[in-house]
Amino acid sequence: RAPVIPRRLVELIRDRCAAACKKIGYRCAGTFEFLYDGGEFYFIEMNTRLQVEHPVTEAITGIDLVLEQLRVASGAQLTLKQSDITFSGHAIECRINAENARTFRPSPGKITYWHPPGGLGVRVDSGVYQGYSIPPYYDSLIGKLIVHGKTRNECLMRLKRALGEFVIDGIETTIPLFNELIRQPDIANGLYDIHWLEKFLGKTP
Repeated sequence: RAPVIPRRLVELIRDRCAAACKKIGYRCAGTFEFLYDGGEFYFIEMNTRLQVEHPVTEAITGIDLVLEQLRVASGAQLTLKQSDITFSGHAIECRINAENARTFRPSPGKITYWHPPGGLGVRVDSGVYQGYSIPPYYDSLIGKLIVHGKTRNECLMRLKRALGEFVIDGIETTIPLFNELIRQPDIANGLYDIHWLEKFLGKTP
């Protein structure tokens, strides 16, 4: 939803993406990525698939993107028009990786305890469980924590609670880093860029 980008620019980007899909005859789910800098946007790439972050879109629209993708792939028409889509609230997703929270070094091993959070506005997508062994050969993503709230502030409050409830023992994870990040004023106020995390990690021990 890009809360820090002017609405008129969001609509322009949306229209450009729709026009591009029509031009190349693209059908099914996909994402366009842009870099926003100095009031201008620059095309990076198109992903002809669902992104890892698609649950945040599902959270604020109430649309099951996986279901819609399967319907289109089976030859059915989309059940929605652009005018049918509305945004409700704010959503944030945290990638829970089996990595050191500072160096991002992979942390394979056996999960000795697994306690995911729950409650209103909290969703966890994962296929691991207590006793599961994380292999060293693949991507270190082991779960996604998605939180939704009526406002950004409510969403952040729910995220703090959810991260506090999320317990994974036996391996290192990125949960401690997220616990630090959500307490930073820049994160709470949306005042960050692509270099923010690098600077933050360089300042903190």
